[in-house]
Amino acid sequence: MNDFAAHRDDWTAREELAERMIPLVGALKREHDVVTSLHGHRLLGLSATGLVEVHQRVAQLGHEQLALQDSLAVLEALRELAPGASSLDVARLVEGHAADERPLAEYLREVLAPAIGATPAAPTDVVLYGFGRIGRLLARILIAHTGGGSGLRLRAIVVRRGAENDLVKRASLLQRDSVHGKFAGSVTVDEDAEQIIANGTRIQVIYSDDPAGIDYTAYGIRDAIVVDNTGRWRDEAGLSQHLQSPGVARVLLTAPGKSPLKNIVHGINDDTIEAGDRILSAASCTTNAITPVLAAIDEAYGVVKGHVETVHSFTNDQNLIDNFHRGDRRGRSAVLNMVITETGAAKAVAKALPQLEGKLTGSSIRVPTPDVSLAVLHLTIARPATKEQVNDYLRRVSLHSKLRQQIDYVESPEVVSTDFVGSHRAGIVDGLATIADEDTLILYVWYDNEFGYSCQVIRVLEVMAGSHPVVLPARREVTLLG
Repeated sequence: MNDFAAHRDDWTAREELAERMIPLVGALKREHDVVTSLHGHRLLGLSATGLVEVHQRVAQLGHEQLALQDSLAVLEALRELAPGASSLDVARLVEGHAADERPLAEYLREVLAPAIGATPAAPTDVVLYGFGRIGRLLARILIAHTGGGSGLRLRAIVVRRGAENDLVKRASLLQRDSVHGKFAGSVTVDEDAEQIIANGTRIQVIYSDDPAGIDYTAYGIRDAIVVDNTGRWRDEAGLSQHLQSPGVARVLLTAPGKSPLKNIVHGINDDTIEAGDRILSAASCTTNAITPVLAAIDEAYGVVKGHVETVHSFTNDQNLIDNFHRGDRRGRSAVLNMVITETGAAKAVAKALPQLEGKLTGSSIRVPTPDVSLAVLHLTIARPATKEQVNDYLRRVSLHSKLRQQIDYVESPEVVSTDFVGSHRAGIVDGLATIADEDTLILYVWYDNEFGYSCQVIRVLEVMAGSHPVVLPARREVTLLG
């Protein structure tokens, strides 16, 4: 057999193994509310080639090759074991069993003991107030995560009526997106009930411009979390209007909130969320992208001071062509210019990481791309560093640490911004761009300022609702030395 045929046979064998994994991944989610991943890379919804690719990606990040047959064996054993609601890392289960002498089923039964018999979280109604860029992505994620009625349930969206065929236009915008592609599934409308039906989920469309004047209980919605995506109100007084509407229990703002609101960056300070917190902020996309990386660097090296420069895609608050705008420079065409503007993200970091109060400055340049941004962190650090040492540390953080949902890591000589459209992580460290010279460290962090941020918002929602399943094996601490 020649080399070509041998390589082709190897690919075919791996593809066949991956095809056998797909129904197991789906059944675990549908029947047991078990979410499977590979070092934080979610497996649900991946094609056979996608499953092969994610195994290769893990290897490229410095791991030994993770064999698909080992992942398949774990998935088959999990199906038999039938654990309860949980988030399971198949790769770490494979690695753990490799170091254990017991049969696979016996090993898994012990490691997954906290998930055996675990019941799904009680359902929590979610209302999206505003249905723009972030609102529609939140809807896509919530619909994709819908299982047997437990956890977060998207019940309604609230918008101002914009046209006679408003409902059809809203549904079409949910189904088609120029940046993120087509919705994965079916979207129809029930015009008589004023509902959008997406993959079987009925979403009530409520037309209103008064956050305090909606009776959600009339639609069967109770104790809901309202996610305010409009940005019209960012203080407690404005957002508390939602709480005056029957059926609303809590509010989450998808923008930086003004004091005394808690600005939550999941993975950093979500443990400060209390049952009595009725209004919270999920901070900004940039704050979510840079805070986890800064936290990891501060823990390992100590951040003395720094400057954050964001190269940010244009947003809806800019003009397509030159016209008056109340903000400086934002009146100039977003699609023709780089626009210097301000960012509060550097100062906002201190709301989640108080130890960095007063240590960071920041500015921003809006550029003519529709999505994905880049943060350049220019830091002075307390302990000397080399590029190799920093990159190895951040790579391990992205794979094993408690921040692995927030931080990703990439090393490729050809990556550009569009490669990160749809990333589930808050920020992705570009290892090849890292610069380290004694006490000076410069990091380049990519982030999908739409989808990556929306994933962080969902994580905050899960904490508020108490719906995030147990994570197994438990994530371990990552130290500088390994």
